[in-house]
Order: sequence, then structure tokens, then C-alpha cells
Amino acid sequence: MNKTMMDILACPIDKNHPLELFEIKEKNDIVSEGAIFCPKCSRFYPIIEEIPIMLPDELRDKKQEIEFLKNYKEQLPEKIITKANPWHL
Repeated sequence: MNKTMMDILACPIDKNHPLELFEIKEKNDIVSEGAIFCPKCSRFYPIIEEIPIMLPDELRDKKQEIEFLKNYKEQLPEKIITKANPWHL
């Protein structure tokens, strides 16, 4: 995901803008792995293979996202790992 996308992205649940970006892997302003966080509703959205996965809760893949949290628990902030919606570790 190109970091300039953060200028236009809003939370799909509460339409909040701006969102917070946490980069895990980034090169030349392209985030290949990371997370987007909505401070209003405390939801996180993973960025996997350069794609931000910003779906409503009922369409999200819980197993994939829990695995994402486990894989990156050392690189992501505590508010995402232990407190974020719709799930956390």
C-alpha cells in the first residue's frame, strides 16, 4: 500500500479520518506489511502483501488476522495486540 493512501482512507465502520499507520515492512513509501488503526472505534486493519484489508467485521477472516497478530506482536503497539477490535490476543 502506498503511504499516500492514508490521506484518503477512512474507517469503514465509523467513517473516522485520519487513521493511524503502523509499518512493519516498508520500502520506498510502499508498506508491504503493517496495520491501520482507527482511534475512534479501536479497530485494526492488517496490511498483508501490500493490500490493506478494510472489511466490515462480518466479512473478516478471524483466523488469518489472529495469525497476523501473533506473527507481528513484537512489532505492533500494545493497543492493537491486546485491545483492538474486532479481536485481539
